[in-house]
Amino acid sequence: MNLPTFLGGVHPPEGKALTENKAIEKLMPTTAGELFVYPLSQHIGAPCSPTVKKGDAVSVGQKIADSDAFVSAPIFSAVSGTVKEIAPKMTVAGSVEQCIVIESDGQYTKAPSLLDELGHKPKPDEYVKLIRAAGIVGMGGACFPTHVKLAPPKDKPIDWIIVNAAECEPYLSCDNRLMIESPDEIIRGLQYVLEIFPGAQGVIAIENNKPEAIATMTEHNKNPKITIMPHKVKYPQGAEKMLIKSVTGREVPLVPALPSDVGCIVLNTRTTWQICKAIEEGLPVIERVVSVTGDAVAEPKNLQVPLGISVRSLVDACGGFVHEPAKIIAGGPMMGLAMRSVDVPVVKGTSGILALTSKLAYIAEESACIRCGKCVEACPMHLEPTLVDRAVRLRDYATFQAHGGESCIECGSCAYECPASRHLVQSFKNGKAFIVAERKKAAALAKQKAEAK
Repeated sequence: MNLPTFLGGVHPPEGKALTENKAIEKLMPTTAGELFVYPLSQHIGAPCSPTVKKGDAVSVGQKIADSDAFVSAPIFSAVSGTVKEIAPKMTVAGSVEQCIVIESDGQYTKAPSLLDELGHKPKPDEYVKLIRAAGIVGMGGACFPTHVKLAPPKDKPIDWIIVNAAECEPYLSCDNRLMIESPDEIIRGLQYVLEIFPGAQGVIAIENNKPEAIATMTEHNKNPKITIMPHKVKYPQGAEKMLIKSVTGREVPLVPALPSDVGCIVLNTRTTWQICKAIEEGLPVIERVVSVTGDAVAEPKNLQVPLGISVRSLVDACGGFVHEPAKIIAGGPMMGLAMRSVDVPVVKGTSGILALTSKLAYIAEESACIRCGKCVEACPMHLEPTLVDRAVRLRDYATFQAHGGESCIECGSCAYECPASRHLVQSFKNGKAFIVAERKKAAALAKQKAEAK
């Protein structure tokens, strides 16, 4: 059977056996005094500002931060208690950001739901507003505000709504378990999006290494406008542009093109589940499922946890570390972020906590590029990573742009295949960061000149 896929990509060890058959367990600390931390930026776009102050009492589902910006998403408390402070704290990414710290009372007293505030059952033309009000973002890790995706320009008709259920990142099983245990909510979430775009077809794309999820979703799907589509197992099948190519045959051009330019919208599995919960129950984003896994973890699990909880609490719930981890990663091993501490909060995009021993986390020393071309074969964006890398190391950013460096999706396929262990992804990140910084400088200078006139 020829399953849909894309050109390029790699086949890293899956590592999913540790958690793929572990049912989701709910972790809800009830001890009064536990601290929950909420960074004010948990999404791509403008950070939020607090809507509470020190000493305020808060309830579960109460909005604690928001922004007037279009590309942003509000933040809600997952516990009831008291605002202890609003101060800089370390986050999963290792950066220090302004955070709201809530001291839990252990009671989980609920605030009125978003539907109580709306006053009636939402209609299709109110869905996007409600999705924004619920703080829903891409919960696969990118955290792009979902209401922005669902508001494409009017001159760009949408033909396809694709649920990215590939979960191609090694070790992670949170989406797999969600499909097995909550298929109806995912399907209904997609149906609500199809009501926003009645001319579109819905596809739930699942890699073929998840047979139980495929069977469960197929059995529960009764909507002729929705197709459950198994895909070939290959990383990064779940990348937006790769998934669009394999599902529709359409190719999203290089930066700055977006999926809507080819009539597509791609949503994460958990995001689609969350859309269902927002429209049917008025539930904002206050929790998520996290795969806590790796060979250093005593008992790997899939945990449903309140946002703001400490990563340390998740590790403790899994029996702690059976071996000293050489590296702890937020997310999966290919695109995840190395963590400096487990005393940081779970946020909307925390799909996994991966703790690896030195046996699996070994990083070889870089050596000279041997021009073997393996990185070129692996690149799903059809770039020439060796040339892009060379341009960054020479600080030749014009050449970096000319070779499509800004279109790198940072999937790590090139670095995985490189026999010289070149730090290619970090090189591309540096190149893109320089370009962004230069554009900001240019915009600030132009603003200064305009104000001086």
